[in-house]
Parts: sequence; C-alpha cells; structure tokens
Amino acid sequence: MLAPKKIKHRKQQKGRRRGIATACNDVDFGDFGLLATDAGWITSRQIEAGRVAINRKIRKYGRLWIRIFPDKPISKKPLETRMGKGKGNPEVWVAVVKRGRMLFEVGGVPDEMAVAALELAAHKLPITTKVIKRGMVAA
Repeated sequence: MLAPKKIKHRKQQKGRRRGIATACNDVDFGDFGLLATDAGWITSRQIEAGRVAINRKIRKYGRLWIRIFPDKPISKKPLETRMGKGKGNPEVWVAVVKRGRMLFEVGGVPDEMAVAALELAAHKLPITTKVIKRGMVAA
C-alpha cells in the first residue's frame, strides 16, 4: 500500500477539488494515458488495484507509469464515538485528483492492448476517465 515515508504534519484539512489540473495533464512518458474527467480522491488501494489490473493485461511487454501519489491523510473517528474530543486518527491516504489530470500511462505495447489495460484500470477508480493517445488534445 502506498503512503509517504515522511510527512511534515500528521493531519490535514479536507480542502476542495475545484478547477482544472494545470500540471500533469499530457501524455509525457508513454503512448497512451488515462485522463481524469472528474475531480475526486483516489485512495492508495484504488491506485494499487489499477496498477495490478494494468500489469496483468500488459504482462512483461510494456511499461507503466503511475502519475499520482497518495500524499494526503484522511482521518476518521472510531465508530460509536461521541462528538468532540478532537480530530480522529489518519486512516487512509488519498491522492487529490482534479479534472484533466493524467493518472496512468502505458507504453511499449500494441494500441489495442494499451487501451484495454487502461479501461480495466478505469473500472477500479471512483471517478470518470477517458483514454488519451499521445499527441491528442485532452479537451
């Protein structure tokens, strides 16, 4: 499971996911990429599930790049706990994803296999996505 090795602060505020991603919004490394068309949080377990799905499809032929990292701690209070008594402990790590962010990239495999692998990974994610080829306009 992905999580940062060292962090400055244990707990963070929730924040907002408005706007469009200004960085990491092109296919920079591979031939095909999975682009977020919606904003949301993607947990470390969902990222790992997507990675496993892609690797099973492309096997040893191609290369995979993961363009997101879960660096935001989300805290939860225990069940059946009364209000107050401070903020809960960090439970899950999430990556904050804005609309237009590149999530995964695949290279070195046939086009049909790359598209199929990225669509498998898209089924594991809680946001809507689309597959983009290198050189295509994301809009």
